[in-house]
Amino acid sequence: MRKSRWYSVSLILFLSLLVPPQMSFGQGKMEKGVAMMKEKSLYQRLGGYDAIAAVVDEFVARIVTDKALSRFFGGTSTDSQKRFRQHLVDQVCAVTGGPCIYVGRDMKTAHGGLGITEAEWQAGVNDLVGAIDKFKVPQKEKDELLTIISSTKKDIVEKP
Repeated sequence: MRKSRWYSVSLILFLSLLVPPQMSFGQGKMEKGVAMMKEKSLYQRLGGYDAIAAVVDEFVARIVTDKALSRFFGGTSTDSQKRFRQHLVDQVCAVTGGPCIYVGRDMKTAHGGLGITEAEWQAGVNDLVGAIDKFKVPQKEKDELLTIISSTKKDIVEKP
């Protein structure tokens, strides 16, 4: 009898760990919690790691050849460009709910002192939109990703 009671308590405790903290079992909230668990992450809806890497590869190819951004990439080695690319893949993967861990610097530190202007920011966004559109990312996911990217603008743009 003791063993089955311990098993039941253990099972209940284990199952309670699986419930997201924002989900409670109050009236009407269970359905919302189930819906939340069924909603795929942006990472999954974008197609996962390989799809994100493909968009980032296209984006990097565009920005390193963009005349409006040439002052940032002139003289960078192939290895530095590969490292930059990998940081971007990891960052996008992480911020969209994927399993990656971004180990690069925060945006303010990484871009501090570069004097990035609004026009340069917009050139980069245009290159990103071009890369996203090339892969026909659905509008909902495109908007979500661009919202995440836009949230970093305050830490990147230094000059109006």
